[in-house]
Amino acid sequence: MAHDTPPVYVSNTQQLQGFLSLKKVEKLRLCVEITENRASEKSKTFLSFSSEAEAEAEASIIESRDENYSGSYDGCSLEKEQEENKNDCSNGASSKDDNFSSYGESPTDDEDSPTLPPKKRYQNFSMSGSKGNLEVLSLEMSSIDIAVGQRYDSKDDLERRLKLLTVRYKFDFDVETSTLTSYVVKCWVDGCLWRVRVSTLGESKAFFVRIYDSKHTCSCTERYNRSRQATPDILGMLYKNFLGDVGPAVPPTSVGIAITKQFGIKMDYWKSHRMLKFAREIDEGTPECGFESLPSYLYMIRRANPSTVTRLQIDELGRFMYVFLAFGASVNGFPFMPKVVVVDGTFLNGKYKGTLLTALAQDSNFQIFPIAFAVVDTKNDDSWHWFFTQLTLLIPDEEGLAIISDKHNSIGKAIRNVYPLAARGICTYHLYKNILGWYKGKEAFHLVKKVARCFRMSDFTAIFEEIEAIHPALHHLQRADVRLWTRVHFPSERYNLMTTNIEESMNRALSHARGLNIVRILEWIRVMMTRWFAEWREDARPQPTTLTRGVEKLLYGHVTAARELTVQRIDDHHTEVKYGSSRESLNVVNLVERKCIYRRFEREKLPCVHAIAAAEYNNVCRISLCSPYYNSEYLVSAYAESIMPADEAQPIPEIMVDQPCLPPYIRQQQ
Repeated sequence: MAHDTPPVYVSNTQQLQGFLSLKKVEKLRLCVEITENRASEKSKTFLSFSSEAEAEAEASIIESRDENYSGSYDGCSLEKEQEENKNDCSNGASSKDDNFSSYGESPTDDEDSPTLPPKKRYQNFSMSGSKGNLEVLSLEMSSIDIAVGQRYDSKDDLERRLKLLTVRYKFDFDVETSTLTSYVVKCWVDGCLWRVRVSTLGESKAFFVRIYDSKHTCSCTERYNRSRQATPDILGMLYKNFLGDVGPAVPPTSVGIAITKQFGIKMDYWKSHRMLKFAREIDEGTPECGFESLPSYLYMIRRANPSTVTRLQIDELGRFMYVFLAFGASVNGFPFMPKVVVVDGTFLNGKYKGTLLTALAQDSNFQIFPIAFAVVDTKNDDSWHWFFTQLTLLIPDEEGLAIISDKHNSIGKAIRNVYPLAARGICTYHLYKNILGWYKGKEAFHLVKKVARCFRMSDFTAIFEEIEAIHPALHHLQRADVRLWTRVHFPSERYNLMTTNIEESMNRALSHARGLNIVRILEWIRVMMTRWFAEWREDARPQPTTLTRGVEKLLYGHVTAARELTVQRIDDHHTEVKYGSSRESLNVVNLVERKCIYRRFEREKLPCVHAIAAAEYNNVCRISLCSPYYNSEYLVSAYAESIMPADEAQPIPEIMVDQPCLPPYIRQQQ
């Protein structure tokens, strides 16, 4: 293959097998990269080829991997994950905001889907566990044996060694005697002479092997039929140390297959599930350990990140209730954001359940800007009130602030009590879904969507009358408080944020962390935000234009459309703009007050096509018509600070180490 052969996009396994077969006739290097398209939830595989120095080595590696291919890679199943977006698209529902959020993306992407930070998911084309790890495993297993005279500090150590022995030799045993001073086991097959007797010596609590009959007199066809002593904790230890990954994305079925192939132990789903749970606890710690170390973790995060706000709420018995975390970089970066906050919550999957609450903004490049996170028991009046109370430490209550959420009653109560001056808006997508559920007929749905997004009162009135004519029962939309869901009646500015799409995107980004213990959840968030802030800081600095890249792309379309408009000056402040000779498209623009009778200009704080046409006619700088929030300098300032990891080498005060934080009571989700 030529050295400059471009990347090849492979769409199915047959094509992949065809390219793999090229190694028989070509000297090539194969690089496989699997990326996740968050807008469409589909995977793409990229293949690139190069020849010369590394080709033969890479081809030989591929050949060896092909020979050992088991259908499972890195502890994960190769079965394609298909996550369908059931957003009622077939019947007209859509959660899309105005297309502000995906500028700079490929035209083939969903134009209206919120932008997540660019992230690639890599998977190595190798078996679960490298060849080196499997060799170490074989060496370790070969050294596991029992001998007369061996000393074990505790019975637990002895039982662990015996269980590892059953895995090595593929048999099972029954416990014949188990006391404080004696322990006797024998092969589970009746009549077999395999036997181990262990006991203490004098006052010592250690156990010593007294008798070991190592020869089995039973048939292998009998003793291989049971593996009860190959318990999930033992198998979890072996899998974690030698075989594969134990990350949140690894399914139990895949690790069960890996154990069966390596040790010949039959694994059902629930045994695999318990084994994977033990393996993860080795790597991540137990849920109880997470609560115990939470005060120390919060202290270390505050010490490493000045201006960080943390709050830990426990009850009178020292049991965990709530925790709140806002990194200093977010606290100091939010003043450079438009004053619109989107809040929502998602359920956690761990032993103690709970709910993760988040508060987000959107930066001037239409990217998600995380503000604060909290873990609470559930979505109720008390938890939401506590969350917003902590949020006031970062974002004070003031006129001009907008808070967008779903139509949860507890959120509404908390905003009225804690943020009385702020304007509350609800996600229009949830409203659309309710209408589609209550009333059948796409014509009414499209009109409701249109009336929610219109900019002028006259347009709102005309469309609403049309809705009532089609479905008289929909007059309840007036009672739903049009100030919450319509742009024209909203008492503040919500810019382009009509839905909670950015919250849904954040929930997807954190989906793999929802089953971790509480400290691991917060650390997952910290790692994610550290990466995002670093990437976006580097992306913001070299932007050569005064406005951000996303705004430039938006205004490019406006500039192109503005050239088709007819412009006529009225006076020093007002300009008449229309399309051709049609009076229906007549708009009056006031560049001094930054207003247009269409009202898009003042609502979005960006010049509409009419304002751009008027500015060009009057020789006014169009950049000056944009809100300062859309300047590149604001974007750089928003990500000026870094998010640092905790420095575990520094000592922690005893008062923090001894602070109690017990696990909460296990409760059902509401």
